[in-house]
Amino acid sequence: MTLLQTCPRSTGTNAVHGTVADAVDAAGPQVWDDMTVEVALSVMAAARTGHLVVCDQDGQYTGLVTRTRLTAVRNGSAYTDRVRLRDITDELGNALGAPVLAR
Repeated sequence: MTLLQTCPRSTGTNAVHGTVADAVDAAGPQVWDDMTVEVALSVMAAARTGHLVVCDQDGQYTGLVTRTRLTAVRNGSAYTDRVRLRDITDELGNALGAPVLAR
């Protein structure tokens, strides 16, 4: 089982008109939105970063999630080890499971 799955880069765009995922490509490790909170926190620790770029199954950028947000979710009363990144919201209240352009 692979713990870190990176989102593929879009190859059909040029540097001037790239996708949102291209724009944040250098912002940090990219992970799928079906990753659990616990695994995401482990990936952050291993990558020594405070945030992850979240993508859906189609490789579309859906948001950034921070260690602070994931820790708050994990410490919440509704938390279970089955909570996935797409089940939570970012600091702005946006669902991480919805593509950014659809918001």
